[in-house]
Parts: sequence; C-alpha cells; structure tokens
Amino acid sequence: MHRTYSMRASRAPTASQIQNPPPPPSSTKSGRFFGRGGLGHALRRNAAGAFGPDLAKKLSQLVKMEKNVMRSLEMVAKERMEVAQQLSIWGEACDEDVSDVTDKLGVLLYEIGELEDQYVDRYDQYRVTMKSIRNIEASVQPSRDRKQKITDQIAQLKYKEPNSPRIVVLEQELVRAEAESLVAEAQLSNITREKIKAAYTYQFDALREHCEKVAIIAGFGKHLLELIDDTPVTPGETRAAYDGYEASKAIIQDCEDSLTSWITSNAAVSAKLSTRARTLSTRRRNNIKARSEGGHDLSGQDAPLNDRDSWVQAGQHKEEYDDEEEEDDIDAPSHLGSDTGLNGENRGRNQEPVVA
Repeated sequence: MHRTYSMRASRAPTASQIQNPPPPPSSTKSGRFFGRGGLGHALRRNAAGAFGPDLAKKLSQLVKMEKNVMRSLEMVAKERMEVAQQLSIWGEACDEDVSDVTDKLGVLLYEIGELEDQYVDRYDQYRVTMKSIRNIEASVQPSRDRKQKITDQIAQLKYKEPNSPRIVVLEQELVRAEAESLVAEAQLSNITREKIKAAYTYQFDALREHCEKVAIIAGFGKHLLELIDDTPVTPGETRAAYDGYEASKAIIQDCEDSLTSWITSNAAVSAKLSTRARTLSTRRRNNIKARSEGGHDLSGQDAPLNDRDSWVQAGQHKEEYDDEEEEDDIDAPSHLGSDTGLNGENRGRNQEPVVA
C-alpha cells in the first residue's frame, strides 16, 4: 500500500519563494522564560508601556502585543501538525478507503501547519519594521524634552526675575532648540510614513499568500473526500475493494504542483474597488504626486546635528529595548525552537513500501 508522507520530499524552493525570498526565522521562536500565553502575554503587554520615552510607549505596547500574536500563531501551527499526525494514526486501523484518505488528509493538514509556520516568519518582518518606527520615536523624545525644559526655564525667570539677562540667552537657545526639533519631527514624520507602508505591505502580502495556499489545499482535500465510498451497506454485505490509491496519490501531487507554482500574480482573489472608491483613491494619489513633483528641497534634512544633547540616534536606544525584548526570551526551551525544526518531525506513521 502506497503511503505519501511529504508533499515536498526535496523541499525545492517554490515559485513564490524564488520571486520573494523568505525572511529569516521569527525572533519569537527562541527559548522563552514565560509560558506561551496567559501570564507571559499579560506581562509583555503591560510592561511594554511602563518603560522608555513617553513618545514611544504606545508603539512599544503594540510591538509587544504583536509578539503575543506571533507566539499564539506558532502554537496553532504546532498543534495542527500534531492533529495531522493523529488523524493518520487513527485512520490506519480503518477500512482501506478510509485509511488511505485519512493518511492523505493528514498530509494536507500537516502542510497547512507548515504554511502557518512560514506565515509567522513573514509576520515577523512586519513587526520588526514597526519596531524601527518605535526606535525613531524614542530618538526624537530628547529634542522635545530639551525644548520644553528651556520653555519652562524662561517662563520661570519671567515670573521671578523679569529683568534677568539670562532670559535673552535662554530665548536664543530656544530658537536653536526649536530649529533642531523641527528637523527631528520632519524626520520622524517621513520615516513613519515610509515604514508603516512597508510594514503593512509585508503583513498583507504574507496574509494573501497564506490564505490563497490554504484555499488550494482545502479544494484538493474535498477531492480526496470523493474517494470514500459512503454508499450504505446492509448487514453482512462486503464493500467493493478500494482502488483509489493512485487517484489519491495523483491528487496530492496536483496539490503540491499548485502550491509550488503559486505566485502573487496568479492570486484567485482580488480586491476590486467600487467606481466611487477608485475615483477618490485616484484623486488622492494624483494630489500626492503633484505635491511631490513641485515639492520642497529636502536634501539637507538628514544632515547630522551638531548638538548631540538634543538629538539621540535610534541606535543608542537599542540596548534599552533589547533588554526589554530579552526579558521574555530567557533560557527556557521552546518546542518550536528545537534543533530539528518543524519540518523534521515524524508525521505519525512509518513509511511502507509499495506492494506490487
């Protein structure tokens, strides 16, 4: 009896992976100190907004919440693979048609679990890009604080010592601080727009590919179900011998071919705008294009600042946030971070040779 356990024995790159190379494994797959949910999720979410510059606290909390989402997705992928193995194990003791079809269904369900695991890796691209916005926000905070501090000092002096010569000095410092703050705020505005478009493009592209491939597997799974003879039999009657082994094998192979050759341009589902939405969106894009063509000269916008006290680069905040990331990734091994990886697991049955 022929058994097919892997839809991709050689694991050659698919057309989609060639067109869009996969990212490195998700950063959430390393060992962790806290559990996979509950307490660990709550601690990460609540602690994220308690530290760091005020400007970056809200986005820090979002980034931590997305880490919770990713770890939940990892758990779903792992448990779906275990379900696929168990379905294959249970079906082995059934009649031949049920045994063969459940084995092949297990292969498809296992493949969905692997697709979910790949989706987590691509989802991490989105999360890491959002973290870069958070780091920029953190670097802008010192310039805001400095400007506010000078403003408060001027107000205090005007109240206590209206004729103090230090007021003039502070007002000059305030002018410089405001100029530097304008540069920092412009950089933050530009980078935020660039990064948020990139981040959600990663997420929506990954989600689209994942959903399209799951839909493909679901379609071939229904073809497999047609191989089961569900005609009622009377007591003592024997069912006809099962002759669908080659058919089930061919269905699995067709499913593999469809998944391997899938690329974004072949997506079956497309988002079609109404005439009104398309007109309004086109008008908005044309307005943006017109403003950019007649825009301002920003060539000197990213020039380094001379006053290091009023501007802190994002990289200088890295250690602070790296420590925050590491607090929930300490030492404890994860079933998703083992050396064997998800693709190296036994799928529930030992392979049997084809009986001639």
